[in-house]
Amino acid sequence: MKFRTAVRRSTVIVIIAAFSICLGYGYHFLCEYLEKRDNPRKYAEFVSGYADEYGVPEYMVYAVMSVESGFDSAKRSDDGRVGLMQIGPETLEWLNSAMHTDFSSGVLTEPKVNIRCGTYYLAYLYSLYGRWTPVLAAYETNVENVTFWALEEGNTDQNGNLTKTPYADLNKKIKEIEKKADVYRSLYY
Repeated sequence: MKFRTAVRRSTVIVIIAAFSICLGYGYHFLCEYLEKRDNPRKYAEFVSGYADEYGVPEYMVYAVMSVESGFDSAKRSDDGRVGLMQIGPETLEWLNSAMHTDFSSGVLTEPKVNIRCGTYYLAYLYSLYGRWTPVLAAYETNVENVTFWALEEGNTDQNGNLTKTPYADLNKKIKEIEKKADVYRSLYY
């Protein structure tokens, strides 16, 4: 009788443990599914190709697109930025010279062109700074601003690396892109 009771108790414990494990895995997969749904990898063929060609992590390209345009290829901002990665007129002029292209602002709504230009620009900026905070600050404004801000006391770390800009809104956007990049990196890479 004692043996039968012990077996029954053991069976119940094993069933409860198995159910708990299944519930835990189910919760994990549900959370991952919802995270991936909220952080899609749209235009993957272009992102993958240009990220590889220019040496930029895919997660950073996705983060910029997500924050800048919400993956809306037709998005136009009040300051003249266009497309997925929000390329501005001055940046496009520089890109045409650097890339030996002749893109008009009209083609920046085409995902392939916009992702190519934005990824090339990220790669160029990363070659200048080697860290994402100043890269994103320059991407959002320009290289001259980053150079100037790096000379101001309180904007750099002990090694002279820009850690923040003088503008709270810009710092918030940079942090948002960096946080989104961390999400993409943890989900997909």
